[in-house]
Amino acid sequence: MKDWELSTQNSIGSAVAAADTISAPWTPASSGPPPDANGSGSDTKNLDVGEISDDEKDLSAADAEGVWSPDIEQSFQEALTIYPPCGRRKIILSDEGKMYGRNELIARYIKLRTGKTRTRKQVSSHIQVLARRKLREIQAKLKVDHAAKEKALQTMSSMSSAQIVSAGSAIHNKMPLMGGTLALHASTPVSYPGAQFWQPGLQPGTSQDVKPFPQPAYTGKPATAVSSGDLVQAQPAPPWEGRAIATHKLRLVEFSAYMEQQREQEIYHKHLFVHIGGSATYADPLLEAVDVKQIYDKFPEKKGGLKELYDKGPQAAFFLVKFWADLNSNIQDESGVFYGVTSQYESNENMTITCSTKVCSFGKQVVEKVETEYARFENGRFVYRISRSPMCEYMINFIHKLKHLPEKYMMNSVLENFTILQVVTNRDTQETLLCTAYVFEVSTSEHGAQHHIYRLVQD
Repeated sequence: MKDWELSTQNSIGSAVAAADTISAPWTPASSGPPPDANGSGSDTKNLDVGEISDDEKDLSAADAEGVWSPDIEQSFQEALTIYPPCGRRKIILSDEGKMYGRNELIARYIKLRTGKTRTRKQVSSHIQVLARRKLREIQAKLKVDHAAKEKALQTMSSMSSAQIVSAGSAIHNKMPLMGGTLALHASTPVSYPGAQFWQPGLQPGTSQDVKPFPQPAYTGKPATAVSSGDLVQAQPAPPWEGRAIATHKLRLVEFSAYMEQQREQEIYHKHLFVHIGGSATYADPLLEAVDVKQIYDKFPEKKGGLKELYDKGPQAAFFLVKFWADLNSNIQDESGVFYGVTSQYESNENMTITCSTKVCSFGKQVVEKVETEYARFENGRFVYRISRSPMCEYMINFIHKLKHLPEKYMMNSVLENFTILQVVTNRDTQETLLCTAYVFEVSTSEHGAQHHIYRLVQD
């Protein structure tokens, strides 16, 4: 046992030493609230905004208990954008055949994104409290002009809590102080920027089920929204929502690491070490959740490490992939062999993305590769392809050493301390779009490489 452990350590040592020769761009390491069933909220005429309400005191206490922790609040705000206020209407999701009110959809979204349960009543209470806060903010800004203040409050008295909260910045944008008067009128429609961004033709206040990606072709029964006998078409959630490495801003379409050899002219032999691909379907189960704290020790703790990134958020963008790598290649002569990585992403937004890949051994970063990719508009979406990115020398040497270990349990022992952290960010805003932690074992299946995807949450 000691002999193979020693040889394993020597193998790792040799591979680490090889990192010194890695060429660019690889870089060496250096009580309960009143029910609000359908999301319409309570009428703001009855909201006392002069003092802090009991509900808000309850909310402050709840915050201390983590009821609206940052990751939940992030998902809550995302859901406000995705689902505009729909009054008393309910939505039937075709893939489930169930009816949902807006607050139920928001609670469902929070559960999908964070793995944490928040009830419809908790969502309703949170919306009402936020509406009170919004009204107090507006009152504070209008203290000088009493007439403008009364006009603004009269206007908003016709709006529900949900409309006030969801309108958010749109209300502020329509309220410039001009000569002491407020440019806001009761007849002015409130727009919902997020909903219009994703689906420009959607009219504010309709009860469609707005989703963050354009919908794929779906031949099943369409979703409908029902209100007093009226039917409104609503589209189902995209199949990848909660089932794949994806957020409302970006999703991973494909990822593979491979070796390739040209045997004859234009005839290639390709062996996949690991691979993620294929389209998610409604039949696929929702992703299981794993506590991110369980894997902190497998990744760097310093600046840019997993913990810092997760604390920064958004937590919905963090995933864990367990790979069972296929090392059984039948390429004997490795002359002219190319080791590469290919990945593809899709988005509704035209961005420039930066992809950082950090290879880690025993929780320490060994090498990092940073790549920048621009969007290409294809079939109504922005596509990002990082094709045939050369694998670094450290990785190639590591694979060679691993394959020469006599037993698979020895390989798995080495791989237990080998991880990769891949972070995709918006180059201009530095927002984390996706963060995926990869852990490995050796595949014992005759079907080749396999994988399992988890959501990273914090309990």
